[in-house]
Amino acid sequence: MNPMQKDFAAHLRSAFDAALERSNPREVVRRVVEELDSPSAVLAVGKAAAPMLAGLENAGLRLPGFGVTRYGHGQRLDHYELLEAGHPLPDQASLTAAERALELARGLGREDHLLVLISGGGSASWCAPWGLELAEMQELNRALLASGAGIAEINAVRKHLSRIKGGRLAQATRARVTALLVSDVPGDDVNTIASGPTAPDPTTFADALAVLERYRIPAPAARAHLERGAAGALLETPKPGDPLFTRVHNEVLLANYDLLEAAANYWREAGWEVLVLSDRFEGEARELARFHAALVQSVRARRIPAAPPMVLVSGGEATVTVRGAGRGGRNQAFLAWLAHYLESEGVWALAADSDGIDGNSDAAGAFLTPETLARAAALGLDLRAYLERDDSHGFFAELGDLLVTGPTHNNLNDLRMIVIE
Repeated sequence: MNPMQKDFAAHLRSAFDAALERSNPREVVRRVVEELDSPSAVLAVGKAAAPMLAGLENAGLRLPGFGVTRYGHGQRLDHYELLEAGHPLPDQASLTAAERALELARGLGREDHLLVLISGGGSASWCAPWGLELAEMQELNRALLASGAGIAEINAVRKHLSRIKGGRLAQATRARVTALLVSDVPGDDVNTIASGPTAPDPTTFADALAVLERYRIPAPAARAHLERGAAGALLETPKPGDPLFTRVHNEVLLANYDLLEAAANYWREAGWEVLVLSDRFEGEARELARFHAALVQSVRARRIPAAPPMVLVSGGEATVTVRGAGRGGRNQAFLAWLAHYLESEGVWALAADSDGIDGNSDAAGAFLTPETLARAAALGLDLRAYLERDDSHGFFAELGDLLVTGPTHNNLNDLRMIVIE
């Protein structure tokens, strides 16, 4: 980047950092648990497990229990044990953590009150396979993540191959359950966050089987199990209206909308007009980029829906149907396609995953500048070739435009900011 680009990129980075700081789960958990009715044990799972447990400590709660998070996302805690496990693919540590969680839940009585702190990433951190072995579960997860399936579709499969997901943790205990959640899914459905271990599951074995059919995923062991369930030979996940949920309370504390508003407020405080588009974008990163490019062009040419200068902010969770062998994630892919659609028009933008890890890369996301394509051409980089092999990470790495943060200890989905001068 030239000096002017570095200066403007710093504003985008500052907005990203400010948004994360203003939506830190630690303080929110501290305030909420002070109002709770005497919890007697705690379980925490997901990428925000560390600050959520820290919030308990700050509130003075020292309960039996433990947490589990992704490798590298742990923090030192004064009281609580925090395990680390695989993500996005579960591993043996994920299985061990899930078994411990189920054992704790089963040991509680009707007079007890179980507090469960849930954040995105919990699907991999708690893995209790049902109907297949761990290695088969890992291979299935790998195929699902590369298929382009949406998170709700992926979780419909996960729930019906698990003894802890899809409300089965709540089903395993006689205690009252309060679940406090940090949402990383569009729409903030409690049955989707971390595959809904404490929430009723509206999906069925047949729905899960249909996902494998839709995306042509072989997975013979999983298919055999799901077919047995669809035929009525296995117990379904607990559904909405099940009496067990009269003793369960699920509450979303933070969501993608909070992250977007925090970012928007950063720009407003700096004197910019801001349009928050939506916190519910889903679908292919390529198509999401096409929409945002059209909006940029409309703002510039017609001042619709507003006149520049302004900042567009959006969230949600895109997907990438992987066909090549490159590296990257949905945010880097989004920006690469945005550059492709805007061509020489260019724009300042940042897109990043709030957990600090975008796809199979070590970057949270990347920056786009008005000179991205010109600098790429000067270096002999063919953007289209990078797109064809799904290597958005390689493209932005060559330009020096990656956003690398390391683990943020939060997980509020994606943040995209486009500055239209």
